[in-house]
Amino acid sequence: MRIRIVDAFTDRPFAGNPAGVLLLDAFPDDTRLQSIATEVNHAETAFAHPLPPGGDADWALRWFTPATEVDMCGHATLATAHVLHSTGTTEGPVRFATRSGVLVASPGEDGTITLDFPTAPLTRVDTPDGVAAALGAEPLSVHDTGRQVGDLLVELADEKTVRALAPDFKALAAYSSRGVIATARAEDPAGGYDFVSRCFFPNVGIDEDPVTGSAHTALAPFWSPRLGRAVLTGLQASARTGLVRTELRGARTLLTGRAVTTIDGDLLA
Repeated sequence: MRIRIVDAFTDRPFAGNPAGVLLLDAFPDDTRLQSIATEVNHAETAFAHPLPPGGDADWALRWFTPATEVDMCGHATLATAHVLHSTGTTEGPVRFATRSGVLVASPGEDGTITLDFPTAPLTRVDTPDGVAAALGAEPLSVHDTGRQVGDLLVELADEKTVRALAPDFKALAAYSSRGVIATARAEDPAGGYDFVSRCFFPNVGIDEDPVTGSAHTALAPFWSPRLGRAVLTGLQASARTGLVRTELRGARTLLTGRAVTTIDGDLLA
């Protein structure tokens, strides 16, 4: 198997969110897929194989963390589309058959790739007891993001608070099926981004995810009404950092970013 490591939601290597990408003829058994993802040990490893022509999708796509298979992943989808286009395997939009339905990735003339994902349904909830202590900051508001995303979205006072978080990951695991998205408005409107976020996913084996496309399907409907614009740019303020441009289109959210291949080799086992 040929394996590539791709840094997604960045235009430079060793930033953004790294994902393993394997293009296959067919999926091996689930135990092997999970073993490969555990060995790669990045937030996600994507496995894809081509589908027969004439159907609703062009490629089947699955995503695995080091611990489990997940229903949705933005950065590994972006990474897979980047490999397909950069290697000349495909041209134009690519339709992926996934656990979250058919997801489309479209290349732009400027080298970006835009993902068409379902918008997360936000429901405001009371702040759960203990979540402030586990996160290390007092929430301004808390929203459930629905089944597919599976997080609590927690609004905090300001960008400095988001950047300074040092959560108790074990304690955070009790509050949602995947984890917690912490977010705040950008401190400097001229800084090139509109809001910041950090994402903590202890329940799928990722204490902090570097850049999370799926989280932005919840961040877009949260921030667009507040900032009065459909198109926004989010900075995920992890140690690696990354930028995600969002465009809210009702039930769908467009996520746009760049990607860079950093490793290209063979899986020998």
